[in-house]
Amino acid sequence: MSKTFIQFIKFAFVGGINTGIDFAVLNSLMWISGIYKGEEIIFFNIIAFTVATINSYFMNKHWTFGAKGKEEVGKEFSQFLLVSLIGISINTSIVYSITTFIEPSFGLSSPVWANFAKASATAISLIWNFIGYKFIVFKK
Repeated sequence: MSKTFIQFIKFAFVGGINTGIDFAVLNSLMWISGIYKGEEIIFFNIIAFTVATINSYFMNKHWTFGAKGKEEVGKEFSQFLLVSLIGISINTSIVYSITTFIEPSFGLSSPVWANFAKASATAISLIWNFIGYKFIVFKK
């Protein structure tokens, strides 16, 4: 197997962990507040995505891409943050759009619909994040 394929498998595994963190934080905030759509969901999604992204940085740096260098940590983290900010913009735009402009379908409740939106957003932003992390942040 190619090194890139193995990295993608590791990235997907780390992504699964981070998705769990992301969903747990988002669902906790929705459950506590009773808010499942509208502008407030943007704030909740940013909080959830940020918590997962911090975990993602450390797991991807050390395990997925095996980046060892400490010389350019500031530059590396800045690049990681930039790629992640684009990722969160993609992710949040999709969550907001689906939950706010499309009524729940298939008999789904608002909380389940919000999770469907989040799953869709996660799948799309995963592609951007892998490309950005591999070829911009942790390139060798």
